[in-house]
Amino acid sequence: MYALLLALLVLDGLFLSVVILLQSGKGGGLAAMGGSGSTMTEGILGGRQATTVLTRATWFAGSAFMVLALVLSIMSSRAAAPQSVIQVDAPVTAPAPAPVLPGLTGGETPPPDGGNSDGSGN
Repeated sequence: MYALLLALLVLDGLFLSVVILLQSGKGGGLAAMGGSGSTMTEGILGGRQATTVLTRATWFAGSAFMVLALVLSIMSSRAAAPQSVIQVDAPVTAPAPAPVLPGLTGGETPPPDGGNSDGSGN
């Protein structure tokens, strides 16, 4: 489920990027506000322009992106949270390797008298 939502988020992000880049610029920015008063009143008091298909697609894709990001964030935080503060799992360790004795090769076993070959035990 997580992988599916993550794939949808990536696809939605790509779609949102393409839709934003296809839109025409509104022109001027703050520089368009300066100058004659009629330009300013037309921009502020003028009638609302009809929303285009690209504008609606931007709003839809942006909303879907935010919802998917929120859902994925909640899902990942719940998966990482421990079940209990008291119950802590000990890390699994591998068994210690057998000690290597000097003078022995691959498959030999040490003599039963402690390693001395003369049999004295010292």
